[in-house]
Amino acid sequence: MQFHSNSGIIQGLIIAIGACTVSRAIFLDRDGVINKDHGYVHQVDDFEYIDGVFEACAALKQMGYKLVVVTNQSGIARGMYSEDEFHNLTEWMDWNFADKGVELDGIYYCPHHNEHGIGAYKVDCDCRKPKPGMINDAAKFLKLDVTQSVMVGDKADDMLAAKAAGVTIRILVRTGKQVPEHSEATIVLDSIADIPNYLRSLTAN
Repeated sequence: MQFHSNSGIIQGLIIAIGACTVSRAIFLDRDGVINKDHGYVHQVDDFEYIDGVFEACAALKQMGYKLVVVTNQSGIARGMYSEDEFHNLTEWMDWNFADKGVELDGIYYCPHHNEHGIGAYKVDCDCRKPKPGMINDAAKFLKLDVTQSVMVGDKADDMLAAKAAGVTIRILVRTGKQVPEHSEATIVLDSIADIPNYLRSLTAN
């Protein structure tokens, strides 16, 4: 697993190695999909997992998907917490998944904000969703076929980023921000726990 941002690549505990063949992935937003969105979550004490997330991710791995987190982290840009604090929390999260037998194949984050960023973080970048930069970078590095991949998010920006990157299956979940259900989503589901069965139903038809 690697942490990726436009400010560089920080080596994680497990190095993601690009496969020789093209793979498919589940792109996961973090807040509102993996954990409850309490607002600028950056400490372990505030990190509360969505029910069923580990079981769902294990099932998705068994179905042949890579798991790639793509998360906006404007709290870094706003000076609310540091990149080091984000990395520490992310390593803790990664170990939680590993303890459940689930390997995250990559974690991509955007630390920028074009309006509210401080100093070098005030950037009109190409990685902050709804722009597709993080998905594009992951697809290139991990050799992913985005047309066979899936985006899971709780915001319109997640859906827009996925659409711009060419991801055809875009799933909006109701466990995060309340947004119009037509926000470029293929389907709206209650939570990540429902996704394995939904994807199985597509292959069965």
